[in-house]
Amino acid sequence: MDVKYHRYLLSLLNQESHKKRVRLILGARQTGKTTLFSLLKDKNDILIDLQDRSERLRFLQDPSLITRTVLALKTPSPHIFIDEIQKVPDLLDEIQFIVDKNPGKFTFTLTGSSSRKLKSSSSNLLPGRARIYFISPILLAEQQKYLYHKHLILPLPEYFNKNIELFPDKEIEGMLVFGTLPGLWGNMFKEDLESYVMLYVEEEIQKEALVRNISNFSRFLKLAAIESGKFINLSKISQETGIAVSSIKEFYKLLEDTFIGFSIFPFAKSNRIRLLKSPKFYFFDVGVRNVVAGLPLDRGILSTEGGHLFEHFIASELYWRCKYLGRNYNLYYFRSISGLEVDFVIETPNEIIPVEIKYSTNISPNDANKIEKFINLFPSAKKGFVIANIKREERLSERVLAVSWHQI
Repeated sequence: MDVKYHRYLLSLLNQESHKKRVRLILGARQTGKTTLFSLLKDKNDILIDLQDRSERLRFLQDPSLITRTVLALKTPSPHIFIDEIQKVPDLLDEIQFIVDKNPGKFTFTLTGSSSRKLKSSSSNLLPGRARIYFISPILLAEQQKYLYHKHLILPLPEYFNKNIELFPDKEIEGMLVFGTLPGLWGNMFKEDLESYVMLYVEEEIQKEALVRNISNFSRFLKLAAIESGKFINLSKISQETGIAVSSIKEFYKLLEDTFIGFSIFPFAKSNRIRLLKSPKFYFFDVGVRNVVAGLPLDRGILSTEGGHLFEHFIASELYWRCKYLGRNYNLYYFRSISGLEVDFVIETPNEIIPVEIKYSTNISPNDANKIEKFINLFPSAKKGFVIANIKREERLSERVLAVSWHQI
């Protein structure tokens, strides 16, 4: 069954200022793009599903078919939905032609699970003609618990009302093991999550011919998952897999292009502090990461992996919130050559917020020390937070507050 709870992105797309334009929704498979269509689409709207082979072949053979179809529409303010646009990227040229000749008349909502082909064709559409959105796994901000807690670090603008239904809450232990793909609130089971990886490799990578050596890529993929959340060490992965460093760089880029992962870069706002400059790489969903890494989908893994998975989970939550909030919100980490390290640094239009992550249920004032040192180095940072597995807030110092994970 489809999971049709409300998404934050749905509220953005329903705003009048976001209509009558080209909207491109990018995200990994199974993050709810197609379901979002069903929530947006009216009965008179057009849906073109490029995952359907016969439909895809028609438009591959004749991309101008989309122009003839759209210009023949008689309904006022027509809305055209196209799923998996990267499968027929030449349609972007046609869409650009339609929009240029008919400004303000049509709304196009497109989805894509790979930006690689989009970048190589009609790239002039993307920066100026289309508004780009990203869709994530289910955030804490999309679960019902969000309605009942104050949010202290990176709140999303209120988008809910009493008439919408948010996703039911999940406990933190389950989310750390299984992740938060939307299907987990519906009919997706552990076995389906395990098959996700095989489908990704076969359909997204192999069928689209995105890599030449699928065996090398598969070996890399598992090790990249094991290393997820750590500093990218190209030499180490090359030694353990026998794959050239140049290929590993390309594989990491491929994971980002298909939205399977993202990089977090060092916070470098001072020329007088020497920093570790390697990025950290994270899989987009902690459950998918666990499957790819070969971990059993069992809560028993939390006894050894709990701290790492908790940090990974929070990283994903903060990263996707920054994406939803816009280009003036960014997520970094901080680590100086001298050894001062802060797990994450959030940059907003108004402030810099250092954040430490602790899976522990016991927090002490000592846990504020790194954040206090960071604030002393950067006067634009006025406060910091420790996100922990605790039930209520704890004041650790004058400038540092410990909060529960659901208060982000």
